[in-house]
Amino acid sequence: MSDRLKGKRAFVTAAAAGIGRACAIAFAREGATVFATDVNEQGLGTLKNDGIAEVLRLDVRDSAAVAAAAKRVGKVDILLNAAGFVHHGTVLDCSDEDWDFSFDLNVKSMHRTIRAFLPAMLEGGGGAIVNISSAAGVFKAAPNRYVYGATKAAVAALTRSVAADFVGKGIRCNCICPGTIETPSMLQRAAAAGPGGREMFVARQPMGRLGTAEEIAALAVYLASDESAFTTGVAHVIDGGWTL
Repeated sequence: MSDRLKGKRAFVTAAAAGIGRACAIAFAREGATVFATDVNEQGLGTLKNDGIAEVLRLDVRDSAAVAAAAKRVGKVDILLNAAGFVHHGTVLDCSDEDWDFSFDLNVKSMHRTIRAFLPAMLEGGGGAIVNISSAAGVFKAAPNRYVYGATKAAVAALTRSVAADFVGKGIRCNCICPGTIETPSMLQRAAAAGPGGREMFVARQPMGRLGTAEEIAALAVYLASDESAFTTGVAHVIDGGWTL
């Protein structure tokens, strides 16, 4: 299929790499006018040949900057929240600063963007919000992912709350809960684990492979499109069987 998002305007966070980048490119290929944002300006610059309408440097931890971006861009039909950070460790490894940073970036950033873009969505008759959560924390606990799991569970709850509050006003809000996806940040974590780090991540996958960012983006396209018009408030697991 093609042009599944034709005529729609999409705003994507964390679009410089990984899942956010794959979603921005997939949205553009399906006909959407895409505004791709990130703090990584170098990564954003490489998107210019992928049909992205505009790239914007945006720190989603800055409420004023998010509000200004929403005012500049105007009404969008699709909001894709992909910003996040994976903190490694148990409760004993998590300082107050680690906790605050993870919740600020992984959860409060979505609060900021939804609060900024939702009014125009409502005024314009509706829209689709897609939040990137995780299979870890929502469907299954993962070792050494204490605060990460807590934030991703919060994203799923935030998603359901927005869906419930605006279900009768044309707003759909869903989240995607990936398993282990091969992205630059995941490969950095694998490298930090030492020799055989990537193989260790692969070994815990029932399918015997890692997921791809493009596979997550394919689900994001569906949730952003009118094909999923009867779907809201759902946490969609896509993990290669990890939570079975």
